[in-house]
Amino acid sequence: MPIREDQNRFKNIIKGKVRDDFKKYVTNGELIGKREEEFVKIPLPRIDIPTFRYGPKQDQQGVGQGEGDGDPQQSQGQGQQGSGKGEAGENPGEHMLEVEISLEELAEILGEKLQLPRILPKGTANLVTEKTRYSGIAPVGPEGLRKFKQTYKKALARYISSGTYNPNDPVIVPIRSDYQYRTIKKTQKPHTKAVVIYMMDVSGSMGEEQKEIVRLESFWINTWLKKHYKGLDTRFIIHDAAAKEVDEDTFFKTSESGGTLISSAYKMCQQIIEAEYPADEWNIYPFHFSDGDNWSGEDTRLCIQLIKEYFLPRVNVFSYGQVESKYGSGQFLKDLQKEFGEDEQVTLSQIESRDKILDSIKDFLGKGK
Repeated sequence: MPIREDQNRFKNIIKGKVRDDFKKYVTNGELIGKREEEFVKIPLPRIDIPTFRYGPKQDQQGVGQGEGDGDPQQSQGQGQQGSGKGEAGENPGEHMLEVEISLEELAEILGEKLQLPRILPKGTANLVTEKTRYSGIAPVGPEGLRKFKQTYKKALARYISSGTYNPNDPVIVPIRSDYQYRTIKKTQKPHTKAVVIYMMDVSGSMGEEQKEIVRLESFWINTWLKKHYKGLDTRFIIHDAAAKEVDEDTFFKTSESGGTLISSAYKMCQQIIEAEYPADEWNIYPFHFSDGDNWSGEDTRLCIQLIKEYFLPRVNVFSYGQVESKYGSGQFLKDLQKEFGEDEQVTLSQIESRDKILDSIKDFLGKGK
């Protein structure tokens, strides 16, 4: 128990440090590279325990012995300049410690920082979520959770097996090893199904910094949604003048170039939904990220038509995030704002820099739809 308590205290210290510097971690691309399954390695400053170090023996009588013959003022820290080749530094070296924190714990901190509501699902198709109940039995636990009936049964069995039970005087006195306690047992409960479809512009006008911002924001959105939808389906599309579906690792790491035809991504997203995700059974969340530079006004009109006629009747919310780029015109966001500025089912967000990632996540997830 003391070891477990120490571990819990250590975890709380880690979470506290992550909360304090959370914005730094959200904007740090190294986290994605240090992800291992459902854990992320985070570097934290390590504080070393102070220790005594003994210097070489000197020709002296001992500590505190003798009257001494030096100047008292000179003996108080004013040593003579040495002849060594190097000089001692004034500051201690910084030691870093890599600690693991789960994606679920990161999602909890994200939700606390942004005060994010749960998504309000639609439909009743099966998505498994976890529910906790006091349905298990354990030999240890708090006294308030002791099961008296089970404790009595175990004590009675011990009396009978040892031959000390007297039916004429049926007094049963439980001992510590007889105690039984209620424990939490996780059960799975069917809930609604959900799919998130990420689309990212990887055309030539999207620089590496813009792509990195999209990778970071997608990573944190995905981390938050996975916490609330166990078994959540996630699909990834990248596009320039043409679109293709990729896996998650490729989505976060790919680097391509070329012209931009946004409708190619929307059409592929439509194909995926029609083939695998009936709207009456699934909660559907498309997220599109771009710098707003499209091939032509005609393609933009086609995109608006697809959003109006296909996506909005089927999806929970359609989300578009535009990353600032000196090479992109940014016109696509203006066109969407003009067409869907008052539509609650369309979420639009402008991401000017890494520092705005948290604000953008709040834009996307703050409605709870």
